[in-house]
Amino acid sequence: MFKRKKPRTYGQLASELVYPPGGFRRATAYLWHRLRRLPDQPHRIARGMAAGVFLSFTPLHGFHFIVAALVSLAIRGNVLAAFLGTFAGNPLTTPFIALGAVGLGRTILGMPGDMSPQVIFREFAHATAETWRNVMAALGPGPTSWSGLSEFWHGIFVPYAVGGAVMGAVAATIAYYLTIPIVRRYHRRKSLLMARRIARIQGRSHRVRDDP
Repeated sequence: MFKRKKPRTYGQLASELVYPPGGFRRATAYLWHRLRRLPDQPHRIARGMAAGVFLSFTPLHGFHFIVAALVSLAIRGNVLAAFLGTFAGNPLTTPFIALGAVGLGRTILGMPGDMSPQVIFREFAHATAETWRNVMAALGPGPTSWSGLSEFWHGIFVPYAVGGAVMGAVAATIAYYLTIPIVRRYHRRKSLLMARRIARIQGRSHRVRDDP
């Protein structure tokens, strides 16, 4: 009954992961709309949002929401807001985040050389594949080799983590102080509309009583 008449193809599903059907502007507006409507206190929602935004700047790709949820629980934030906050790292922004974080991290750590987003994500893919091979080798007769992972760890992962922590802290602070007034404004507006609705209903009941 609620299924599509024409199911989406795998190509359409893949493209929607990179570019939302309604565009990033509409997707962003929807996220802010959902954020305002979360049933929680403004400061808790802001904490969760800040946790999600911060984690989106870390190299923990594939684990952003899980870690953001744990951090949000630890700081008594809203977990759903943390989930929304992780969308700061989306297919459009992640290459710029990776480039900026690795570059800043290497500068802070005194490491020479710049890296393009293609190189960074290629190395992430190689590290993932090598980790999987080593896990399978540990369970079987094959040899293990961690030399490539060691280079990836020191050359990319650690600089990414250091630079991402600095950039994420700035972005999370901005998100926190933007979220509180937005949520408070929505809650005040909602309370005002509710008060008007109650007054309207009470006015009608009074008129009914006064009618002969």
